[in-house]
Amino acid sequence: MFVDEAEIEVRAGDGGDGMVSLRREKRLPKGGPDGGNGGRGGDVVAVADPHLRTLVDTRQRAHYRAEDGGRGGANRRRGGDGPDVEIRLPVGTVIRDSADHRIIADLMQPGQSVALARGGRGGRGNASFATATRRTPRFGEKGEPGEARRLAVELKLLADVGIVGLPNVGKSTLISRVSAARPKIADYAFTTLVPNLGVVRLEEGVSFVIADLPGLVEGAHRGVGRGHGFLRHAERTRLLIHMLDLAAPGRSPCQDFLGLNRELALHGEELARRPQLVALNKMDLCPPEEEVAEVECFLQERGYEAFRISAVAGEGVMRLMERAAGLLAELPELPEVAGEEAGTAAEGGGLRAEPLRVVRLGEGCYEVAGEEVERAMAVTDLGNEEALGHLHRRLEGMGVIRRLRELGAKDGDRVRIGGVGLDFVD
Repeated sequence: MFVDEAEIEVRAGDGGDGMVSLRREKRLPKGGPDGGNGGRGGDVVAVADPHLRTLVDTRQRAHYRAEDGGRGGANRRRGGDGPDVEIRLPVGTVIRDSADHRIIADLMQPGQSVALARGGRGGRGNASFATATRRTPRFGEKGEPGEARRLAVELKLLADVGIVGLPNVGKSTLISRVSAARPKIADYAFTTLVPNLGVVRLEEGVSFVIADLPGLVEGAHRGVGRGHGFLRHAERTRLLIHMLDLAAPGRSPCQDFLGLNRELALHGEELARRPQLVALNKMDLCPPEEEVAEVECFLQERGYEAFRISAVAGEGVMRLMERAAGLLAELPELPEVAGEEAGTAAEGGGLRAEPLRVVRLGEGCYEVAGEEVERAMAVTDLGNEEALGHLHRRLEGMGVIRRLRELGAKDGDRVRIGGVGLDFVD
């Protein structure tokens, strides 16, 4: 079954809690703190697998959860890291954040891996907080929560050449003639409901991947018919072979050509500018010569090369393929889709850091937001007085306390950070 869209939820592992421990041995009555740090939570990682062709496995399993990091131990023992979870996806898969549709990754190369959700950092044990003035800290950090996301996964076939045209113009017949692909072929519209890939091999060392794409109808840019299922896969190709049926009764090949290109342009100007070769198919049915010449003249006036072929009989097909190979040698590779920030597609990368924001909500009520301050809150043990004092010092260092004073905060006012309410203490 060919599946080219899926939606998944990914959640990385939480970091392990830091240990609070005091060393006690017979000869060391004042051994001091020795609580170790927690381990890092596992990541959820997407890997491009060249052996996969569809997203059917991803459709059947929609939730991916990595393991948490281990808790720190006494004697400064560090907790174990949670193992990563891999999601194997076909080459050509684009992954977007479902909330804002930003591109997280574009898997263009076999073996490419991208972290979709980062595991939380392990909390520090109390040994990490010992200083010359605070020799026996009795608090540690909780592990950071792992990232969680809902993602839209979309497969765009990687093919050098895409065969486009209205339903039943002979696209499947052509790909079966020039490659080992064997799509379903019949004399009715929409025989091809899914894309088919094939490899065209010409002389030694000259080959390219060709895709027979589902038939396009008017309104496809809005999702009519195969709609985006067709247009999405056409985006990856560097060259289009536009097939026209020269023997279709009651149809105008010229109008068909203009109509299909209009749909390409409505989907995106870049796709409309893609180089095209035009295949005048079904010449074996002997369409009137004057009509064929009229179509050729129409195309030449607009700068398109036309080739008379019969996909069934194989006439003129190799000349068309040789010209396609020649054009591909001249055309540049398509650029990769950029990730949500520089380096994301290659390295994973997390969400952009949210800047610090302190606002007054009303009389005696304030809200503080920002990645750094919310992370500090998430790892603090709110039931430990020493940990709360350490949090207060961190907030002072970040400028949060100063900003709250400027907004008029007084002792006892309510301050909400990361969904947790605290009383302001100046």
